[in-house]
Amino acid sequence: MSETTASAKAQDSEKSATKNKRGAKKDVNDPSFNMDEIRELADLVDDYGFTDFEFENENIRVRLSKMTGAPAMQQAAPVQSAPAAAPVSAAPKAEAEAPVADPDAGLFKITSPIVGTFYRSPGPDKDAYVKEGSKVTPESVVCIVEAMKLMNEIQAETTGEVVRVYVENGQPVEYGQPLFGIKK
Repeated sequence: MSETTASAKAQDSEKSATKNKRGAKKDVNDPSFNMDEIRELADLVDDYGFTDFEFENENIRVRLSKMTGAPAMQQAAPVQSAPAAAPVSAAPKAEAEAPVADPDAGLFKITSPIVGTFYRSPGPDKDAYVKEGSKVTPESVVCIVEAMKLMNEIQAETTGEVVRVYVENGQPVEYGQPLFGIKK
């Protein structure tokens, strides 16, 4: 093999390789992602504030999604401490034992099924569908969420009394965001 042919092949292989943050070369034609690349992609998605990101080509599909709004509470597994651990002071323990009263505890929350704009009434000059103190049934329309110029009527899905309205009229809402608190 001649020297010019070998150097031309080397230049071609360098063109088809790229460097990641750690300086390791990766072949552009490689159809797989490694965990470092997925972490870097997740960091980029987070840096730009995306809530959903999807990438697909003929060899691989990657979908990243993060929740917005209040995260669901999960019970943590008990942590075992090492026998030589330092004793914990009583002050933080007293703070942890004091329960914080949640004013919304026990309420059925009507959430937004889609991303859109929240409207309390069928029109600007019309009365609100419901207000605090209104009685609702599962078929009662409580608001409208506009998405892509479509007006979606949202129903109560339960029987009870509206005790809390979480969103102001005309405000944007996210999927799963609480709209109303209903006392059953």
